Amino acid sequence: MVALDLRRLRLLRELEERGTLGAVALALGYSPSSVSQQLSVLEKEVGARLLEKAGRGVRLTDAGRLLAQHARVLLAAAEAASADLAALAGEVRGTVRAGGLQSVARRLLVPAVARMMVEHPQVRTEVSELELEQALPGLRLGAVDLVISDEYDGHPRPRPAGLRFTLLHEEPLKLVLSPGHRLAKRGGPIALSMLREEVWVASAVGTGHHDMVVGSCRSIGGYEPDVRHRSSDADVQLELVRTTGAVALLPALTLPAAADPALAIRDIAEEKLGRRLFIVLRDGSSAPALSAFLAVVTEQARNLTEPKTKA
Repeated sequence: MVALDLRRLRLLRELEERGTLGAVALALGYSPSSVSQQLSVLEKEVGARLLEKAGRGVRLTDAGRLLAQHARVLLAAAEAASADLAALAGEVRGTVRAGGLQSVARRLLVPAVARMMVEHPQVRTEVSELELEQALPGLRLGAVDLVISDEYDGHPRPRPAGLRFTLLHEEPLKLVLSPGHRLAKRGGPIALSMLREEVWVASAVGTGHHDMVVGSCRSIGGYEPDVRHRSSDADVQLELVRTTGAVALLPALTLPAAADPALAIRDIAEEKLGRRLFIVLRDGSSAPALSAFLAVVTEQARNLTEPKTKA
């Protein structure tokens, strides 16, 4: 009977998920040679070749892929056992690693960490600013415990197997203009179709926000927007509106909590557009520490309020 070391099996799963020894080493804080040595030990333990050369790197053999599939099951079972034992003991301790978008980190995760420090001081909470695509490998492998991701109307995200998505918060999208803009001066909702000649700001190409801005202008406004500025930082987008007169289309959560005289925040006239936030977790049981953090984040989301607008 082969005795399998869970730590080495995790390295194999990391390699399957991340693709290169360098990526595995960077994610885990090891050197690539250390990762390679541990996987060589695993090959000797199982008596099969798990890796083969592929250009300047390596790839899994058929045996490596087969063992990685079994490793996925074994590691999930070990995680579930730890969660069940902690729940049985009634202990709320351990580490919770959470990731989310900039606005999510600022308005949900950071306040949740502050509350956890008071209510559950034996829980260590770690927060990273992450897009879902960045977080997926770590989430699948257990390096990240939960991610709060978003989804825009008309632009659904895929739902990868092995993960569960739970709706956390829904919010409207708002047009943001300079208060001196001719349309902003009128007050009330503004039609996207009236903004075809404007300079727009959006997130980087390939992001959900960029696709939403371009797609909304095309489908509702009937034109190709002049997206001249790109930043995934909502504060940078807002500053571009303030100082250059660009137009933005942003979720309510990214906007200032108090009225800003340098911004005019308006509804869209043609139809309501929104964004949904989801908590994304691995399938299976949650340890008490993670359950406590989820409860705090969920309550924080219920207390969110829309930003005040300037008339």
